[in-house]
Amino acid sequence: MTEKLYYSDSHLFVFEAEVLACREGKNGWEIVLDRTAFFPEGGGQSADAGRIGEARVLDVHERNGEIRHLCDRALEPGRYNCELDREKRLRRMQNHSGEHVFSGIAHKKFGAENVGFHMADECMTIDFDRELDFEQLSEVEYEANLAVRANVPIRAYFPDAAELAALEYRSKKELDGAVRIVEIAGIDRCACCAPHVSATGEIGLIKLLTAERHRGGVRLTLLCGMDAVDDYRRKQQSATAISALLSAKRDEIAPAVERLLETESQLKARLSELSMGYAGLLADRFAPTEGNICVFDEVLSDAAARELVNRLVEKCAVAALFMGSDEKGWHYIIGSRRVDLRACAKTINAAVSGRGGGRSEMIQGSAAAAADTIRSWFERTQF
Repeated sequence: MTEKLYYSDSHLFVFEAEVLACREGKNGWEIVLDRTAFFPEGGGQSADAGRIGEARVLDVHERNGEIRHLCDRALEPGRYNCELDREKRLRRMQNHSGEHVFSGIAHKKFGAENVGFHMADECMTIDFDRELDFEQLSEVEYEANLAVRANVPIRAYFPDAAELAALEYRSKKELDGAVRIVEIAGIDRCACCAPHVSATGEIGLIKLLTAERHRGGVRLTLLCGMDAVDDYRRKQQSATAISALLSAKRDEIAPAVERLLETESQLKARLSELSMGYAGLLADRFAPTEGNICVFDEVLSDAAARELVNRLVEKCAVAALFMGSDEKGWHYIIGSRRVDLRACAKTINAAVSGRGGGRSEMIQGSAAAAADTIRSWFERTQF
């Protein structure tokens, strides 16, 4: 059985190990070592990456007590220098330990049970079994960061059966056999198989990103440590850019955006009013005819486009409006009071290289034919 070095020293990034077996798998070569600091996927945390000799470690899994390192090449039996992706391991430990701090405080203060945890490269999610409001979550986040400042020691150990029976600890499921406990003094005690930092000060910033209702509780997204710092830097860059565009201070962006949205709403209302007026003027240009009327336009709003067609159908057999351009294609609205357009849709679409359908009185769709081709077809077609 492989010796699990990540249990004895979570900060061991370089070590030597013997290759005991190497076999070809579906996605690479599965290598078994006599000892490893590579953590296999488990407990909601992804596996470590790095290298064994010249082989890149792509993934690590534990199957039937055997730790298999999925690598990009085969290795002969022998002893090799091994090295973890240090940055990836450190960031994952920061996030996972930060999650324990956050969950432990939420449990102590509000009785929230952590019933789900997943760590991805972009963020991690935590599922609590009860709803917590904004004020409660903000309180937990603040106290979690106070715990980071206090630099509380984090201890990971395997208690014996008697000691374990006397301990109160969090666990998402019933556990058999040896149970590894991760204890953050005065804050949390939880069953966990993953590597952790040695003290809360190593975690760095703990930042709650989002909270949403989920299965009677709440699902949170959280970032800790350097991942939280990187997220903050990206948001600061965005805030700085938006601040410059709006000519507003960064702490006044929200009011500036509200003003901008209000102005946009007013302009949209005015544009809609003008567009409806324009539709009326267009309709008045056409005299009644026994044939069809075909119109091309680029500026009508959706409501005004339907209004134009509704006015034109009183003057002709079929009223066809095409909005767009030859280069980008057309969106059409075709109406009639005299012709069953649903029955004619296939013929119309074939003529205009289009797709669409609808009711007997009106069909809508897209067309790729040139404007001259479309206009000519409607001028000469009798429905």
